[in-house]
Amino acid sequence: MICACVARHLRAISPAVQVLMKIAVPADSEQGEMRVALVPETVGRLTRAGLTVSVQPDAGKNAGFPDDAYREAGAEMADTIEAMLRDADIVVKVNQPTNQEIELLKPEAVAIGLLRARTSPDLLTRLSEAQATAFAMELIPRIARAQRMDVLSSQSSLAGYKAVLMAANAIGKFFPLMMTAAGTIPPATVLILGAGVAGLQAIATARRLGARVEAFDIRPVVKEQVESLGATFVDIPTPDDSEDSGGYAGTQTEEAQRLQQETLAKHVASADVVITTALIPGRPAPVLITAEMAEAMQPGSVIVDLAAEAGGNCELTIPGRDVERAGVTVLGPLNIPSMMPGEASVLYSRNVAGLLDLLITEEGELKVDFEDEVISGAGVTHGGSPVGVGSEVVETAPVGGVE
Repeated sequence: MICACVARHLRAISPAVQVLMKIAVPADSEQGEMRVALVPETVGRLTRAGLTVSVQPDAGKNAGFPDDAYREAGAEMADTIEAMLRDADIVVKVNQPTNQEIELLKPEAVAIGLLRARTSPDLLTRLSEAQATAFAMELIPRIARAQRMDVLSSQSSLAGYKAVLMAANAIGKFFPLMMTAAGTIPPATVLILGAGVAGLQAIATARRLGARVEAFDIRPVVKEQVESLGATFVDIPTPDDSEDSGGYAGTQTEEAQRLQQETLAKHVASADVVITTALIPGRPAPVLITAEMAEAMQPGSVIVDLAAEAGGNCELTIPGRDVERAGVTVLGPLNIPSMMPGEASVLYSRNVAGLLDLLITEEGELKVDFEDEVISGAGVTHGGSPVGVGSEVVETAPVGGVE
């Protein structure tokens, strides 16, 4: 449980000398964002550990967490955003802090969120100028001890699940085999491109709905996982270095991409639904489905592109819009986890709690240890300067929320 060790030590400290760590939870104001960074469940654990948590009124309203639930968990409801942030030692958000919020941070305050650090040099400059220590949740290293902090996995799982429901709603046919008095209706064929967290969840969900599922990934090592979920793995020869050190699909040669598209074209053409999930944070999404491949699908077919935020895996994808070409519907949804704000917030909040356990000592004090590989991996600004990814050359591609 979060901060159990902190609680034991705080109880041993005299109230006269105890200084409570203050954590602020502003509302996220990005368009379409429904999530909240900390839910009452996590806030209760923090306050019971002796920490002070201040929440902006209505911050959790859209996710189904009213202010009264936060009060019952021991949170303070902030009178003004200015007072809350000026006193905060740690500020937790889902997305990037606004310019106003950064200006209100006290020196050496910690900012935590999905900062899109690889593609936001201006944000990192402003955080550095504010003397803030910032952690990008999307950069949490994908190692065993950091699994409970892995926000990309938690949010991608939701996206994979929701994508199948969106496809089932958009297509004009049954997913499962249907035996009727008028005859048998065959199951829908669903093709999943990318077998990371989102892809595997999409496979599992489509199978639960009774669809016939195929899946492809350039990483041969995921074949066993795909087949264990009841899907057929589309086997295309790939290079040995198809997976990078972070567990993502690696960059392919032009020849490998050509061979892949030629083989996939046949499977795409025969699918009723295609769900694409191929995305590497900080890079443009690879084009897996050309316009020609999409137009070869049967009229009424559906493509759900989970990489729309990074340009899309389908050449026809328009981020944030649904388009139709030759009778094929292409969905380009943005921020799918926010479509399930309650569950998404709970998972994100638990991810943040894991990071807080590393940042708050047993005595209830803030300690930023850059010798810790999780801290150094997620840290992007510290001591008035960019660090880690923040000090590297920043790419121009947008960062998506699935992989």
